[in-house]
Amino acid sequence: MKKLDKFILKSYIGPFVLTFFISMFILLMQFLWRYLDDIVGKGLGAGVITELLWYASSSLVPMALPLAVLLSSIMTFGNLAEHYELMAIKSAGISLVKIMRPLIIFVAGVSICAFLFSNNVMPYTNLKMKTLIYDIKQQKPEVSIPEGVFSDAIDNYSIKVGRRNRKSPMLYDIMIYNHTADNGNRDVTLADSGTMIITKDKRYMVITLYNGTNYVEEVEKRRRWEDKEYPQRTTRFKEERFMIDLSGMDFERSDESLYKGGSAMLNMSQLQYTTDSLNLNYNTATNNYLSTLTKTNYFKKLEFGGYDSLWYQQEASPVVGEVNIDSIFASMTQGNMAGVISYAVENARNTKNYISQSSSEFQTKQKIIKRYDIEWHRKFTLSIACILLFFIGAPLGAIIRKGGIGTPIVISVLFFVIYYVINISGEKAAKMGTWPAWLGMWISAMVFTPMGAFLTYKAVKDATFLELSTYTDFFRKVFDKMMSKPWFAAIVRFFMSEEKKAKQRLLAEVERYKKAHNQQIDGDATE
Repeated sequence: MKKLDKFILKSYIGPFVLTFFISMFILLMQFLWRYLDDIVGKGLGAGVITELLWYASSSLVPMALPLAVLLSSIMTFGNLAEHYELMAIKSAGISLVKIMRPLIIFVAGVSICAFLFSNNVMPYTNLKMKTLIYDIKQQKPEVSIPEGVFSDAIDNYSIKVGRRNRKSPMLYDIMIYNHTADNGNRDVTLADSGTMIITKDKRYMVITLYNGTNYVEEVEKRRRWEDKEYPQRTTRFKEERFMIDLSGMDFERSDESLYKGGSAMLNMSQLQYTTDSLNLNYNTATNNYLSTLTKTNYFKKLEFGGYDSLWYQQEASPVVGEVNIDSIFASMTQGNMAGVISYAVENARNTKNYISQSSSEFQTKQKIIKRYDIEWHRKFTLSIACILLFFIGAPLGAIIRKGGIGTPIVISVLFFVIYYVINISGEKAAKMGTWPAWLGMWISAMVFTPMGAFLTYKAVKDATFLELSTYTDFFRKVFDKMMSKPWFAAIVRFFMSEEKKAKQRLLAEVERYKKAHNQQIDGDATE
């Protein structure tokens, strides 16, 4: 490897690693903000939180990696151009394409790794993260009894605490409704004070109450409803202690096999196999639908008067073309005609319902097939995105000639947002069935490929179309050319003279105001 190639790689790898982890951090913060309400207040251990963050970080690689490639490319070539290193290399007879060659090989290797990651690691990560997020959402909130309101954090109990001692576990003005018997608010306990302590294994809550009363309203079930009595049992105590089972509050893991068939949990071979199976099932269902529709709904056997008149006519005239349906219908009695019409209307209505129901089922099957097609194409879009954004970032850095973090971040975020919006829009159109799956997933590549080729061509030709001076010089030349024409010069002089007169009038008004103000000050001083 040449020294120049080592220098270019060394200049690129540092910003690439830095921007990758910065992008991962920003996207991870966005993920936490999205699921913050599902995580906070559920007593999850550090291991569960760490596992969730690890899986979330792995699932965010498809977004962070292309952004890091784009940003680091702009930063690297922007720094080289800003410090005239790129110009010095070009002056030695080395073209921009040769300068980019080691980075092209490096990004190609990154793209291959991205494809392997997307095909082998992402399905496992998606399965683990989806299962874990579902378990976290199903997890009950951590037991927390606020002051002044009833809390239903514990199943079958409604607890209210008037106030709590901030320096000790003592609680005051406690009211507990016991709903374990599922008979309404018939068991209530009032206490002046008490404590609620959860055991170390978090399986039980030990409640100790002091100076209270327990009221239980019982129902005598042996009598009729009109004669029922509701005796009340009152128990006063100085100290009472009981335990509440919290086993339902434990964090439980779901069976991962429930989600293994999802489109995001399969690699390419599994996606291809599943898609083929779904297409075969769809074709079979379509053939069965057509067969049922033809046999059941279009060919009916009607019998009126004890015999099938159409069959009788066919027996008399074996040639089907000689059967006259109108004459058969005209030969029927009025009652049979009404019955035939009623039967036909009912059959048409049933056929319409059958077609509508089957159409909805087929649309659902097509949407499922499209999801697997979309995931199959997604395995490649991550790799292609890295290459495309490199061929946009590197020429942009060479053209704008600005390194550092400020300008590259603004430009890279702008291009990445455009890429992401196009990608999301295409994917949505593919899911809705407006576009085929391949078009929806590759539309962003189709848009950015000519853009990257154009920017690379301009950078090789040392174009300055992104510099402000290029456009200011152009408009200055156009203005000078127009000034050579008398009519344009007359218009410019007229507006300049009007502007000059307006300035003179404004200055005169200012001077008059100053003079009046000074005279007023002198008058006040004389008084």
